[in-house]
Parts: sequence; structure tokens; C-alpha cells
Amino acid sequence: MKTYFITGIGTDVGKTVVSAILTEALQADYWKPIQAGEVNNSDSHVVKRLISNNKSKFHDSAYVLNTPMSPHAAADIDGVSIKTKDIIEPKTKNNLVIEGAGGLLVPINNTQTILDLIKPNYNVIVVSRHYLGSINHTLLTIKLLQEKGFNVSILFSGNEHETTEAIIQKMTKVPIIGRINEEPYFDKNVIKEYAELLKGKLTSP
Repeated sequence: MKTYFITGIGTDVGKTVVSAILTEALQADYWKPIQAGEVNNSDSHVVKRLISNNKSKFHDSAYVLNTPMSPHAAADIDGVSIKTKDIIEPKTKNNLVIEGAGGLLVPINNTQTILDLIKPNYNVIVVSRHYLGSINHTLLTIKLLQEKGFNVSILFSGNEHETTEAIIQKMTKVPIIGRINEEPYFDKNVIKEYAELLKGKLTSP
């Protein structure tokens, strides 16, 4: 069984949709270690609504914070301190999809970031979406993960931008899993179609 950690080059790049697609493709369990804001419509709720299989289990977040901000700031508002020792990976015999919050260097407390939640055995999937500055953000994200020795791949989100994607691939030389297009909406059927499309890329050695 494999563990996939989904991170992005920033916020609102499509991590939750990608997490839903991977969860469906692998019939994996899903876990969001830290949820900040949208408590009644969390990323866990969204992914659960989007998948069709009955095998996936949804594990409780270690921290559920009320304000949609960087976890360290949201925790401060709630009067709590996030400790990595309390963020314990759920035990499962299934594949596991873990969704991060924002990008790698989003602080979770005064000394640690989302990067500190990623373990050496995780397969890290970087969600990259084209915007002015996204090449820099993507290259920095991947460079940091490579320097740490992680197994890294990319999944593009949004409309294709050929020159952007080509230079990212040339400069990083990491595997490209595929693309999630700019769709009018995402529902169970759309997620299932992408899951079937990407399943082979995820299950290959």
C-alpha cells in the first residue's frame, strides 16, 4: 500500500479535487491533517461527496480550526498550539491520500511548516496551476522536495499552457501524472472519469 501526500504551489490550485480523484482512482482512504475554516463544509466533506466507491474511509483531522487562514494564525485565534507529535497518521491497510494545506512552507506553528508533516516514504504529488509566477512557485516547490529526497511527481490543474508546462518538465525532470482540465463543474461522474483516466499512472511501479 502507498501513501500519497497532495501539496500545491499555493492555495486554490485544485488540491481537493485532485485528492478526490486520487481517492476514487485508488479507492484509498483520505485524511486532511489540519483543516482551517469551512468547518461544516471541510475538504473531507467535499471529497466524500465527490467519490463513488464504498471502500474509502475518511479519517478525522488532527486539528480543526475555525478561521480560513494559515494554520498557525487560525490556531492562535482558537487558542491552541499545533504540535506535530499530535498529528498521527491514521492506521490503515489501504492506500492513503493525505491533503496538505496551502503550499509546503505554510506555517503550522512558530518553527514548523506543512513540509514537516511529510514522511520519507510518502509519494508527493505537486498540483501546479498556471498563473503569472506559477513557474517560479512550481520550481521552488519541487526543488525543495527533491533536496529533501522525496519521490515527487506533478499533476497540472486548469487550462493547458504549453510553454509553462514544457519548461517545468525540462527543468525538474519529474514524472507528469496528467492534467485536470478547467471543467464547468466537478461531480461524482466527472471525478470518476478522471479517476479512470489517471488510475494507470498511479498504480504503475
